[in-house]
Amino acid sequence: MRHPRRPPDLWSLFEDLSLEERNRAFRMADPMPSGRWLHWDDLRRRTPPEGLTAEAWWVQAKFGRKPLLRTLPLMASDGQRFRYALPDQALQFLSAIDRAGGGRVEQREPLRGSSQHERYMVSSLMEESIASSQLEGAAITRADAKDMLRQGRAPRTTSERMIVNNFQAIQWIREHRSAVFSPELILELHAVLGRNALDVPGAEGRLRRADEQVTVVDASDEPLHVPPAASELPERLEAMCAFANGETGGWMPEPVRAILLHFWLAYDHPFVDGNGRTARGLFYWLMLQSGYWICEYISISRLLKQAPARYTRSFLLVETDDCDTTYFLLHQLKILDRAIRELWQYVDLKQRQVVDLEDRLQRHGTFNQRQLDIMSRALRVQHTVFTYESHRASHGIVRQTARNDLLGLAEAGLLVKSKRGKQVVFRPPPDLHDRIRR
Repeated sequence: MRHPRRPPDLWSLFEDLSLEERNRAFRMADPMPSGRWLHWDDLRRRTPPEGLTAEAWWVQAKFGRKPLLRTLPLMASDGQRFRYALPDQALQFLSAIDRAGGGRVEQREPLRGSSQHERYMVSSLMEESIASSQLEGAAITRADAKDMLRQGRAPRTTSERMIVNNFQAIQWIREHRSAVFSPELILELHAVLGRNALDVPGAEGRLRRADEQVTVVDASDEPLHVPPAASELPERLEAMCAFANGETGGWMPEPVRAILLHFWLAYDHPFVDGNGRTARGLFYWLMLQSGYWICEYISISRLLKQAPARYTRSFLLVETDDCDTTYFLLHQLKILDRAIRELWQYVDLKQRQVVDLEDRLQRHGTFNQRQLDIMSRALRVQHTVFTYESHRASHGIVRQTARNDLLGLAEAGLLVKSKRGKQVVFRPPPDLHDRIRR
C-alpha cells in the first residue's frame, strides 16, 4: 500500500509565511479543511482556498486543531504523547451510536425478544470470529468456516484453529464483561486467542521477550511500525489497564475509550503474534462492559476486512502526524456507526417479513383468531412452549377448545407436538417461516 507522506515541519512552514499569511492563519484557523480531519497527504492533493498555498492551508488546519487536542497517557517510543480530539464529525458519530446502540431498553426488544435473537447472537459470533481471523491471514472461506462452527467440527488447519479460538474468545469476553481490566486477564484472553494458532508455538498468554523484537510490515515487507522494546511492556500493560478502567485519561465517551484502547494495544504490540485479534477483543470487552449491548450483535472485523488498507492507513496517519489518534478514532467510529445501522436495517427487514407471514396466515382463512395469536407469538419468540393449560388460561376457553386449537396447528405442520414428562407440549419448528410460506 502507498504510505502517507509525512507533513513538513509546521514551524518551518510558519516561518516561511508572510506576515499577512501568518495573521490569516491565526484568524482563519480551521481544524477541518473541506469538512474533514485531513492529513497532509490528503490535503496537499486538494485545491486550497483562494489566496492560500497548500502549505499555508496546512498551517491553518494545525493551528485550528491545537486547542481541540487532549493528551493521552499513551507515550510513543520517542517520548511524544499521543493525543486525540472530538471534532464535529466524531460527535455526530457518537450521537448516532448512543441513539442506536446504547442503553435504551425499548431498542433491545426487537433483538432480545424476537425469534431471531439466537440467530443474531450466533451469527455475530461467527462473523466476528471468521473476519477477525481472516484479517490476521486465516486462509479459509466464510462458508467453510461457518460450516465448521455450526457442526462443532474440530479444526484441522491453523486457519481453522484461529477461527475456533476467536469464537471461543468472544464467548470468553461476554463471560468476563464485568471484570476489571488487568494484565493477567489480558494475557488469559490472548491465550484463548492464540492456542495452537500462533506463528511461534508456545507464545500464547505471555508478553514477547527481548529476543523477539517484532516489526509490523506490509504485504511487500516494508516496515510500517516498530513497537516499543520488550523491557517496557510490563509497565505499559499496567498503564493500559489503568486507562481501560477509567483511572487515567480523564473523562471521555466510552466508545472513544474503547477505540483508543484498541489503538493502544496495537501500538504496543506486546505479543509475538495475535495482537490485532487481541486489540479488537479489548474493544468489544470495554464496549459490552460500558452497556453497549448492541455489540453482542455486530461484527466490526467484517467491515474492516472489506477495506483492510484503510484500516492499516488509519494507524499510519496517526504515526506520521504528531501522534494524533483522531485519524484512527474517526475511522473506527465510522465503522461502528455503519455496523449498527446495517444491523437495524437487517432487523427491520426481518420484522417486515414476520408481518408479511402473519398477513399470509390471516388471508389463508383456515385458522381462527386464537390460532393466529399463537402463530404470531411463535414467529416472534421462537422458543415459546405452548400447552393446553397455558392456551386455555390465556384465552379464557375450555380445555377441549384449547386442545383443538393446538392440535389443529400441529396437524398443519406449524407446531411440533412432544412430551415433557407427562405433559403434552407444542413448540414452533425451526423452519416455521418456510412452512408458512409453503
